[in-house]
Amino acid sequence: MNFQTPILGKCICISTLLLSMAVVSTAFAQTVAKPVIESTTASMPATSETGTTGAPLAQAPAEEQPGWYERAKRKMTKIVDEGAMSINLSGIAHHGRGTYTPEKIAELNENAWGLGFTKAIRDEKDNEELAYAMIISDSHFKPQPMAGYAYQWMKPIAGNIEIGGGYTYSLISRVDYFKGVPFPVVLPVASIGTKNTKLMASYVPRLSRNKGNGDVLLLFVRIDLN
Repeated sequence: MNFQTPILGKCICISTLLLSMAVVSTAFAQTVAKPVIESTTASMPATSETGTTGAPLAQAPAEEQPGWYERAKRKMTKIVDEGAMSINLSGIAHHGRGTYTPEKIAELNENAWGLGFTKAIRDEKDNEELAYAMIISDSHFKPQPMAGYAYQWMKPIAGNIEIGGGYTYSLISRVDYFKGVPFPVVLPVASIGTKNTKLMASYVPRLSRNKGNGDVLLLFVRIDLN
């Protein structure tokens, strides 16, 4: 496929690479686990149905490890079922002054008004996992729906204030790309605030030398509804 937009093409390539790595790692884990199971089974003494030596009992088949899709589905189900509900209020999309021309910035929308919802849980290390869905006004004043998963490593800094940083896998729909068909992106995320209220940020880096395509910083507030 010949992607006319360098940013979109590279984002999809990155997503495809991460997906391939997940599939390979799952296959490797299952390959390593199989000899261990077979070795353990071979070392067990044969017994009869009554518990004495004799004809061996039929071995129960080893439970197969779930694949990456099943693991991802279980994780998202857990977040949606058990997570605390938050509302997302979007309002700022800052376009890089060093990567866009003043003329281009004058044409773009930086009031990215929008609304969304998040479900969030804490893992055993007190880091944060999110499932979210939002719709905002994009840089060209068009609706931009998006939904995905995010992970943040959290660190307390003062009292109940904490900072976080991590990544998000997201599906985004824009009318100027693929006629609105959703496409995947992988982006960094960060936050500062309390467990109940946070200022969240996501950053789209500049992936093209074209002066008309630069970096964008999206800011929104997340407020706990529980």
